[in-house]
Amino acid sequence: MKILIIEDEPRAASQLQNLLTKSTLDFQLLDIIDTVEDAVVWFQKNTIPELVFMDIQLADGLSFEIFQKVEVTAPIIFTTAFDQYAIQAFKVNSIDYLLKPIQQKDLDAALHKFSKSKNLSNSIEPNILKELLGSIQTPQKRSGILVKEGSGFVQIRVSELLYIYSQDSITFGITHNKRYIIDETMDQLFDSLDDTKFYRINRGQIISKISIQKIEPYFNHRVKLSVSNPRDQEFIVSRQKTSDFKDWMNK
Repeated sequence: MKILIIEDEPRAASQLQNLLTKSTLDFQLLDIIDTVEDAVVWFQKNTIPELVFMDIQLADGLSFEIFQKVEVTAPIIFTTAFDQYAIQAFKVNSIDYLLKPIQQKDLDAALHKFSKSKNLSNSIEPNILKELLGSIQTPQKRSGILVKEGSGFVQIRVSELLYIYSQDSITFGITHNKRYIIDETMDQLFDSLDDTKFYRINRGQIISKISIQKIEPYFNHRVKLSVSNPRDQEFIVSRQKTSDFKDWMNK
């Protein structure tokens, strides 16, 4: 079976591949894609796969946006770290989902469901798609964040954060004078932040608008940022996001 994985977290993509290898599915992995933009191009240029595993939140937006830009007739199994996101809508449309971190038994059950019903479809009615997009795009934004300090935790104001980055599977939050460890993933954090004030410039960095001091051209059509309290970090906006980042800065 030819499958496609659309997932922006390398660890999650690798875990899914390992679980698929342990399952009874005889599969050929066609590709791993991490952005809405690249997924749209892939579907335009390639034969539709027999099954797609699709993360909801990708590097440049929500995977539901793919359906607004290109027709996808392959059956979809969605993956998500957030079970509050209109999950019932998936069931209404006969689309299965897997809650991260994905467990072998849940993957096997989803594959069993797929094998029993070859007419599974990704088709989402317009009103359901609108509901799904709205439920994810308009969550309540947080004003505080719990961080580790010593052997315990303290809460800091989100407005204090200059940027957030991930390194060696650890998430760090930087203020003007301190670095904190945050016990959440980059996906979880970015979804809960005000996207008019914070921007995910690449897979491993989220930047606050107030921290940006200078924007300079960088090779391969990217841009490089100078920020407050940079420590040992370089801040380079990914090629796919450069145009959108400039629009965000102009707002």
